[in-house]
Formats: sequence, C-alpha cells, structure tokens
Amino acid sequence: MTKSYETEHPNKAFGWAARDSSGVLSPFNFSRRYGFYKNKNKKTKATRENDVQFKVLYCGICHSDLHMIKNEWGNAKYPIVPGCTNDLEQYCPSHIGTYGTTYFDETTTYGGYSDLMVAKENFVFRWPENLPMEAAPLLCAGITTYRPLKYFGLDKPGLNIGVVGLGGLGHMAVKFAKAFGCNVTVIST
Repeated sequence: MTKSYETEHPNKAFGWAARDSSGVLSPFNFSRRYGFYKNKNKKTKATRENDVQFKVLYCGICHSDLHMIKNEWGNAKYPIVPGCTNDLEQYCPSHIGTYGTTYFDETTTYGGYSDLMVAKENFVFRWPENLPMEAAPLLCAGITTYRPLKYFGLDKPGLNIGVVGLGGLGHMAVKFAKAFGCNVTVIST
C-alpha cells in the first residue's frame, strides 16, 4: 500500500505521482479539498459555493508536465501528481496551479492524474452526452496554433501556409490550416 503524504483534507483520492526527477510515476494516495472559506480570519474547510468535485476518466499531459516531473525547471516539489492546467490564471498574482503549488490552507495541490478533482465551477464544463468520452480537448497545443492562425488572418481557403516542424504544435497547425482550406507545406530537417 502506498503511503499517504497528506491527510489534511477528508476527501480521499488516488493518483500517479513522480517522487523524484527520474520521471517515473507510481501509485499515490492523498487527499483533496472539499474547498474552504476564510471566515473572520479563521480558515474553515467546507465546500465553497463555486467548487465542483468530479471523477477523472481521462487526463492529458503536456510537455510542461514532463519538465515539472523531471525537475528540469528546478522548482518541482515532490510528490507531483501531474495533469494540465489552462486559461489565464497564470497572469494573476493569486493563481493556484493545478499541481505543484499550495492552496490557501497551505496544503499541496495535485493534478488530474488521479481518480477525482475539485475545481472552481467556471473552469469545468459539462461533457455533452452525445460526445464519446474518448474525445479530447485540444488545450495548449490547440490554442497555441489556432489563435495565431485566426489572429493573423491565416484561416482563409486557398492560402499557402508553411509550418516549421511536425511536433506537438506543428501537427496541430497543419490540422487547423487544412480545416481552414489552406494549402499546407511542412518544413523539417
């Protein structure tokens, strides 16, 4: 049985965590918040009105997650349960990351490589019943390529688009440009 490193929260969870910079993930038992309020300078653990708890069936991982679990940026706090975060909180001074950071109550955050998550309702959406569960959102690579193509007007049928490299971003740029009706050339060594 894997030892739990944290018991501050009553919501028991299971995930896959990196425990050192080897990049190897192993089973990990931990706890998740229900949420909490600050109430007259007193920290109270209770579900916040805008918190949603949900079961995780699939979770993506991006290259930033790999950098973190291997401590390639030098700021990893082990154990790390990876799983991507998105939107624009990274620009906010009160940003709390999906994993590798600290909640307001000073407990560690763990990501989506687990059986359940808790998130603010404005970062969760209901999965349409007619969409297969295996379908995946495009997240980082999707928006990193879609937005510039749209912003610079490179979404018009018949345009000639050159894409440098066919990696994580390049293949998404090719897919979007083709979907826009563009003629796409991939440039690679």
